[in-house]
Amino acid sequence: MIEPQQRYLAPRAGTAVFNRVVAALTRAGISVMGSRVLAVRGRTSGQWRTVPVNLLVVEGERYLVAPRGHTQWVRNLRAAGTGELRLGRRVEAFTATELDDEEKLPVLREYLRKWAWEVGAFFEGIDKDSPDEVLRAAAPGFPAFRIR
Repeated sequence: MIEPQQRYLAPRAGTAVFNRVVAALTRAGISVMGSRVLAVRGRTSGQWRTVPVNLLVVEGERYLVAPRGHTQWVRNLRAAGTGELRLGRRVEAFTATELDDEEKLPVLREYLRKWAWEVGAFFEGIDKDSPDEVLRAAAPGFPAFRIR
């Protein structure tokens, strides 16, 4: 069994195609249900790396959640602490603060409520109605960041 802190689900071929389509639309200025292109500097190369993400807003606060776990963008954002959200020509710089596991519960629940149709398979049987204990146990495997 993989430890939650090491949880990572690699994208499948179909997922890569979907991500490319969403990223292309977002770069063109068309947000797909809140999509943005996340740009963050690589922790070793220093080069900008980009990936489409779902920008979640909960009670006026904005969040990024990594449904596939401890991905490269998560590791890069931890190292950099800053990044950019891009939508068309609009570029918004931000700082990121990683949430502790307890803070993630309402964020994960809302993320699932909004995007389960897209990312539900990555949550391996967890849904928006799962008890807090289930979300709490899974939280270490789903990095989340508050962005400002």
